[in-house]
Amino acid sequence: METNFPLAVIGTVAIDEVETPFGHRDRAFGGSASYFSYAASFFTPVSLVAVVGKDFPAEFRKVLEERPIDLSHLQSTNGKTFFWRGKYQFDMNTAETLETQLNVLKEFSPELNFKKNPEFVFLANIDPLLQEQVIHQIGKPKAKFVACDTMNFWIANKWPDLLRVLAHVDGIVVNDGEARQLSGETNLIKAAQKIRSWGPSKVIIKKGEHGALVFDEGKFFALPAYPLETVFDPTGAGDSFAGALMGYLAKTDDVSFENIKRAVAYGAVVASFTVEKFSLDRLRSLDIKQIEERLTLFRKICSF
Repeated sequence: METNFPLAVIGTVAIDEVETPFGHRDRAFGGSASYFSYAASFFTPVSLVAVVGKDFPAEFRKVLEERPIDLSHLQSTNGKTFFWRGKYQFDMNTAETLETQLNVLKEFSPELNFKKNPEFVFLANIDPLLQEQVIHQIGKPKAKFVACDTMNFWIANKWPDLLRVLAHVDGIVVNDGEARQLSGETNLIKAAQKIRSWGPSKVIIKKGEHGALVFDEGKFFALPAYPLETVFDPTGAGDSFAGALMGYLAKTDDVSFENIKRAVAYGAVVASFTVEKFSLDRLRSLDIKQIEERLTLFRKICSF
């Protein structure tokens, strides 16, 4: 029987080298689509659209196969897998990028052949030209809700392409620094208003250990981060946040403001697990019961 994948993500599947004050990992499984799809899979089956090289370890692929993640759109081509090397100092909110190798990503051109188009689509952190290709193939009006992410590199170097993407999405998930750079506004409320004027009605701004802000057509919601004593590796926290958020929206098939608030809370909780270990290690030992238990504690912390 064919499995229905209500959610699809395009992004990177990567080999990372990560250093934090608490350790170092030479060949860590990373990439925006990897974290996103694993986090989303706690709520709904998800289809992953990405490319890897011949050096992509078989054990990394098996990690994705543990979950209801469709890998039929994970291309494997000659060359090396996308590589990122980064370092965190004691300010764990900001990574210092030491090296980025696009490798097979340079020639990547996604060709999608879903038997049934997913109604929820997330354009993770990747070249806006690739995001645009996906929009043309399975974006509006075919999809019910399309959201995107971006980063400082694309904002600085692919501004016109990024603006075209924003004109065709329903939502955007970015961190506070990206929101300020994207909008040219230092105040995050003004930044969100300007970004909304370019297309996405829903703007979600991640603030790391300080939580998240949600802006939606005159409505506003602020959520703190889940308090943690141990933050081991923040890599992938934002992608896990987005994955859980979109996974919950796809599961409930509801993009109302009230449901987005719940989705953001789930995103914050799953992200809080991600940072407790290197790579996807903590997510691999996670289950929905633990997520719900931490969400219950989170509700108590947030209510007054």
